[in-house]
Amino acid sequence: MKMELIQPFINAADAVLAQTLQSPATVADVNMEENAYRRKGVAAEVGINGDIEGRVIFDLDPATAMKVAEHLAGGAVDGSEEMTAETVCELANMVIGNAVSSLNDQGFQFKITPPELHSVDSGYTGSVDSEALVLEFRTLSGSLFMNIVMRYNRRRRADHVSSGAD
Repeated sequence: MKMELIQPFINAADAVLAQTLQSPATVADVNMEENAYRRKGVAAEVGINGDIEGRVIFDLDPATAMKVAEHLAGGAVDGSEEMTAETVCELANMVIGNAVSSLNDQGFQFKITPPELHSVDSGYTGSVDSEALVLEFRTLSGSLFMNIVMRYNRRRRADHVSSGAD
């Protein structure tokens, strides 16, 4: 997996989690997924299309999602599934916004889809030209998982290979 495509997501998640939860976030585990990712709880998915293509799934177990919702709301929340789903989507939106800025600065042009609830039990696997990476971020509120599947689209990949950067 090309770290130039992944690092902006890692940096953005680290910064957003630390600021939002007002506590440090650490990358606890990184795995290349050969099998489909298994959802842990409440998950949001963001699609990316353009020079780079892929999907990012943000996944929190229900208890962690509730704690994050309380941090974002500044106090107790009603505990509804709708509130936790909105929280995970908002968190995904903040992380993607920061990562997109960094990728745009590198010259990539693409569009992102708004975060939407990812309700199926499994995520995406890698393929011949893309790999699935799962990162676990640990915070005092619990763990957040990011399932990232990213690749250059065929046109951009050809440009990248011909420049000798691959």
